[in-house]
Amino acid sequence: MKQTPKSRRVYCAAACMAVAVAASPAGSQGYPPSQRGTVTQNVAFTEISVTYGRPVARGRELFGALVPWDSVWHPGADSATRVTFNHDVLLEGKPLRAGEYTLWLIPREHAPWTVIVSRAAHVFHKPYPGARFEVLRVDVTPEQVSPVESFAIYFPTVLRAEAVMRLHWGTTAVPIRIKAPFLPGIIE
Repeated sequence: MKQTPKSRRVYCAAACMAVAVAASPAGSQGYPPSQRGTVTQNVAFTEISVTYGRPVARGRELFGALVPWDSVWHPGADSATRVTFNHDVLLEGKPLRAGEYTLWLIPREHAPWTVIVSRAAHVFHKPYPGARFEVLRVDVTPEQVSPVESFAIYFPTVLRAEAVMRLHWGTTAVPIRIKAPFLPGIIE
């Protein structure tokens, strides 16, 4: 079969596409099972930014199975969930200085869950960096809510200098109450 200039161009274009797809991460490894997510919320004059992995339930039993009770768990997937506050805040009534942190949880079957804020800001989700990096621990009561397939962090309530940041997966949500004082230096 004789090749024409047009058929050679089509062949070259097809070969280049095949090489490009095979060399790309999506072509060679597939899409990551947990996509990355970000959310940024202003509360009064404070900007709160969260970067996290979004694991998918895929029909699995979540809390008490995939995520064991009474063990430190990082809410998300892959790199630890990072939260940044550009001003000092109150988290569940406790002072937290401006900065970049990671979030960790201890889920409990019949008791409030513990939220841990760690200054180990650029770490993977395992192993837990340890108590020496902890800057704050607070207990919160989880809520039973409508199900979501992919883990989500969002702010369902923002009112003046107060907000609720919700960590939500399956039918369980963990609300974290945040106050952002209007004036710098209020938190001592």
